[in-house]
Amino acid sequence: MTLHPSRLAPVVLGLASLLIAPSAALAQSLDGYVLQKTAQHYAPGDPDVPFAAWVDAAGEPWGHAERGPVDSLRVFARTPDGVVWLGGPHGAARFDASATERWDRWQYFAGRRWLADDRVRQIVVQPHAPETVWIRTDAGVSRIAFRPMALEAMADSFDAVIEARHVRHGFVTRSKLLRAGDLASSVTSDDDNDGLWTAMYLAAQTYRYRVTGSSVARDRAERALRSLMRLETIDPIPGYYARTYRTLDEPAPHQDNGQWHRVPGERIEWKSDTSSDESVGHYYGYAIYFDLVAGESEKEEIRAYVRRLTDYLLDNDLNLIDVDGLPTRWGQWGEDYFATPEGDYERALRSLELLSFLKTTYHITGDPRYQEAYEEYVRRGYAHFALEYRRWGSQEWEINYSDDELYFLSIFPLLSYETDPVLRARYLESLRFTWAQVMPERNALWNYMAAALGAGPLTPRIAEESRMRLARTPLDLIEWRMTNSHRIDVRPNRSPDRHSQQELIYVLAPDERHVMKHNGNPYAADGGNGGTTEEAPTFWLLPYWMGRYYGL
Repeated sequence: MTLHPSRLAPVVLGLASLLIAPSAALAQSLDGYVLQKTAQHYAPGDPDVPFAAWVDAAGEPWGHAERGPVDSLRVFARTPDGVVWLGGPHGAARFDASATERWDRWQYFAGRRWLADDRVRQIVVQPHAPETVWIRTDAGVSRIAFRPMALEAMADSFDAVIEARHVRHGFVTRSKLLRAGDLASSVTSDDDNDGLWTAMYLAAQTYRYRVTGSSVARDRAERALRSLMRLETIDPIPGYYARTYRTLDEPAPHQDNGQWHRVPGERIEWKSDTSSDESVGHYYGYAIYFDLVAGESEKEEIRAYVRRLTDYLLDNDLNLIDVDGLPTRWGQWGEDYFATPEGDYERALRSLELLSFLKTTYHITGDPRYQEAYEEYVRRGYAHFALEYRRWGSQEWEINYSDDELYFLSIFPLLSYETDPVLRARYLESLRFTWAQVMPERNALWNYMAAALGAGPLTPRIAEESRMRLARTPLDLIEWRMTNSHRIDVRPNRSPDRHSQQELIYVLAPDERHVMKHNGNPYAADGGNGGTTEEAPTFWLLPYWMGRYYGL
């Protein structure tokens, strides 16, 4: 059973609020748009900077009952709409007393994404609408503008970013910057999860094609499909797929851990020790493309590829056997693995993944062998194990946001193809519970997937939070260091995350934290690498085009 928008209950959405709360007249003129924040930086003394931005002003002390994100703020400017701009030694802040949404009431500007440095000396409001301000710091001047932009225009911009700097052998992932913050120094390189990230890009372009009919989108989806297929044929084992590959003319591997193997007769090497991340990506990507794009000849190709992948697992006791004859580090789905301490923790997710692999293979090939294998592992308890996901109830178990990503990418095809009412009810129970756990993250992709699968309605509140998550994603995807642990308007979690990093108790707006994919911790207080990479915006394009496809 392939999900289609016509299967969904009608979704009624209220008027979506703008990124910031503008005047009523401006809101009416911008219906259908968001106000996207952009930043341009100027050297001290640049003639393009308004003279007023160079006039020293101490600013009046901030005397409002709300203290703001950081201490030592002083009022430097007010807009005609009553918005207050403040600055101090720890960055700038924008306060809109009329806004009730947390993300809009206080907005914080710090770090190289927004400012030349964080010691604010002056703020000048430019007399134009939408809002534009000039912020002078010790190191230079930054012009921050809130410009009207449709979400589809953001999609076009992000597509251009990917084509300019993020495609390597058809794979799509982040790029390195040889000079911090300098996009002209961008180079592509291998990534251990090239297959997973590219499968998600494939899905984004597939949905885009079905929404727009764009031949460009279809070509890009097919390009991604071919790169996934190449991962399975580049190594000598049918049904085994590489993490990635590189030519010997490319930069040295990003992790030279000795798991690279030369292709005989070619100046190419491929990486082994493939993980469950790649497995989930392959099945998810093949399923989406098969259902929504593939012609009959392509379907025959996909059937052959998926059959080889699944046969290799079934023939090796549910282990992904590497070239050394041993299971890969993270490629195990069998009951022997579940009997280990690590496997006991992994059992819920791995059970769901395996059932998804088998159900997807049966859907694509029509071969009853895979349905029979699926039913056998249901009898062995795998469908029951899947219900355990995120129900551990012990502080010893960690929250792994990469696992959440694998959960949603696995349950989407599984629930799309399952027709048995008892099993559907069981999987929906798992999805409803997991969705409730992750809902505070305001993740548009998880919200859209859950709604499309029938886990519950996309209420106006959840729909607006999802749209805000997309709207507040910065156009600047350089991984600047972003720090929020010093803020006084957020509360830290008592316990650190699984990497011993500080967490917050609620998620900040995406433009106030470091750029991350869906496998990143959205509660992380601090992060980023100082501007040495640019993230690929697949994490934005997939929920956007999926939301458009399902009418969400």
